[in-house]
Amino acid sequence: METKYYHGRITPEQVAQALISTFNRGALRAQIVGGGEHLVVQIATHPNPSSGGYTAIGVRIDAIDDGVAVHIGQQDWLGIAASLGKTAISAWKNPLSLLGRLDDLAQDLENVQLVNKIWRTIEDTIRKADASFELSERLRRIQCPYCRTANPTGEPHCIACGAPLGDVQPQTCSNCGFVVTDEAICPNCNQPLPNL
Repeated sequence: METKYYHGRITPEQVAQALISTFNRGALRAQIVGGGEHLVVQIATHPNPSSGGYTAIGVRIDAIDDGVAVHIGQQDWLGIAASLGKTAISAWKNPLSLLGRLDDLAQDLENVQLVNKIWRTIEDTIRKADASFELSERLRRIQCPYCRTANPTGEPHCIACGAPLGDVQPQTCSNCGFVVTDEAICPNCNQPLPNL
């Protein structure tokens, strides 16, 4: 299963509708299962295709913070493999029989490329919605748990209050309350600090 994350003003419904409008035609059928923040789009050939073998694939679309996560499952290859095998045996027995199986061969080759077509459709939809792989501005910031200031990712200390960002819990000077990390003397009041 391959997963990609997209950030921006995009919803699972928008991606699902784009897949339905692209793949629910011709030799393929598509349907949406689920609703809200978790959708699955099932794309498959008709049960008894007029040409080529049977194939199916599932696309799961989940809402995440500021975007969507798209998971494409494993494609069912057995029908395509059987159809290609039948074409190969026919050609081996009688090379001219390939002329009669050109439609089958063309449909099988198109079905083999189904995953790439799905990703192209998804990425076109994402681009049209002005979304991308890049994190949204909100997610590129770390909020200080003490003063609630948004800090750029990678900052070791809050740009407003100086508190360490991340999992480290700051200590304060018992004399003035200034946030300190591993200093021996308080940088604010110059009082010696107990071993922290």
